[in-house]
Amino acid sequence: MLLGEHKHTLDTKKRLSLPSKFRKELGKTVVITRGFDSALFVYSLKEWKNFVEKNMDDLSIGKSDTRAMSRFILGGAVETNIDSAGRILIPDFLKDFAGLGQKVMVIGLANRVELWDEGKWVNYQSELSKNADVLAEKLGENGMI
Repeated sequence: MLLGEHKHTLDTKKRLSLPSKFRKELGKTVVITRGFDSALFVYSLKEWKNFVEKNMDDLSIGKSDTRAMSRFILGGAVETNIDSAGRILIPDFLKDFAGLGQKVMVIGLANRVELWDEGKWVNYQSELSKNADVLAEKLGENGMI
């Protein structure tokens, strides 16, 4: 399972080292795509297939919002190998989308990894901390926690 927060550095060649325990879980090839909240999502090939089958396969092409979501998620996806040093290459368009600077937060979220610019992550965490109780209450009302 992918868990925890890790600070890593994006090198000048746009390569990012993944934590060793994440590499074991992700395998040799990953899929990186645009995520939400200005983050990038990283999936193992197995989890990517599960995600697409569960969330994207049945989207109607007859509706503009589902076409847009398919383009956003699937059109922004790239498959990349983890090199022998445990690094992945972040393409320019994804780096720009997430506004990644030199310091990147690598966040494990069970079945996926999120990549955040460190400054954006700190700001997001600050806001989330202020509203965590309200969010928990809403999720509790829906039977989610």
